[in-house]
Amino acid sequence: MEDIKNAGEKLGGKAKEAAGDASGNDHLKAEGKTDQAKASAKQGVTDVKDAASGVADSLSDKK
Repeated sequence: MEDIKNAGEKLGGKAKEAAGDASGNDHLKAEGKTDQAKASAKQGVTDVKDAASGVADSLSDKK
């Protein structure tokens, strides 16, 4: 579920960036880039959590 939420936030950021670029609004463009970076960072955390969970599962299976 987090993957979908992060993808939505990233898409929203891209839309803001494009709108800012099209309208010449540097603030909106920068806000869009920031939103995309936040979504990417959140996705990275989710990926690390998933990997750690997989390692824990594989270790418990070896017992």
